Amino acid sequence: MENVVERLTELATVYGLKVIGAILILIIGRIAAGIMRKVVRKILTRTNTDKSIVSFAGSLVYALVIVFVIIAVLQKFGVETASLVAVLGAATFAIGFALQGSLSNFAAGVMILLFRPYKIGDFIDAAGVAGSVKEIKLFTTILATPDNIKIIVPNSKIFGDTIKNITAYDTRKINLEVGIGYDSSIKKAIEVLEKLIKEDTRILSEPAHQIAVAALADSSVNLVVRPWVKKEDYWSVYFDLTRKIKEAFDENSIEIPFPQRVVHMASEGAK
Repeated sequence: MENVVERLTELATVYGLKVIGAILILIIGRIAAGIMRKVVRKILTRTNTDKSIVSFAGSLVYALVIVFVIIAVLQKFGVETASLVAVLGAATFAIGFALQGSLSNFAAGVMILLFRPYKIGDFIDAAGVAGSVKEIKLFTTILATPDNIKIIVPNSKIFGDTIKNITAYDTRKINLEVGIGYDSSIKKAIEVLEKLIKEDTRILSEPAHQIAVAALADSSVNLVVRPWVKKEDYWSVYFDLTRKIKEAFDENSIEIPFPQRVVHMASEGAK
């Protein structure tokens, strides 16, 4: 009985100190992980980083610190952690390889949230689709087309392609092309177009608009009309100006010709 008591006392002395040390490591490690998470979140918040990135980065730092704490606790009890780390590394590699598509979407999502090539509310053309950005997630971006169809696009598709952010700037240039007949007066047509632009208060004076002869086509003389407007007025001005040009040309007898072809018939004598 005395031997048993001595043995228990010895075990309690040896392992008790280790248990106490492990508990202290866990407590200190958890406190340190919480502090690191708060520091990371505070730094990212000050740099106006997206909330999704702030939350994820904080959780990732916390998890990494806890992993190191657990490894330190195991070492305290004499557990060989080198093999454990190797196993964890191999498992991580295998999982990463199996989820490489998802991970690429995640990495692209992080880059999008950090560099902000577009934001919620922008109208973009990317990955072969166009629409208004409704939501930016870590794996996907959700768009709504002009006819209100929901499109979910993987972030890797967007970030790996050319991104056209159509509403990134405050102003946009309208590009209209209208043809007039060869018998119509170019000078008169330009005067009519200038009047229409000056009458529309939505069209900006700066940058200056442009009206010019673009081409001498087969059936018409093509004029380009390029006024600048605020981005929110683009489509309303585009549609209104198109209608007003047709009405003004009709009032001023300026022909908008149909495609036509002149055919020369050879006479019987020429044969």
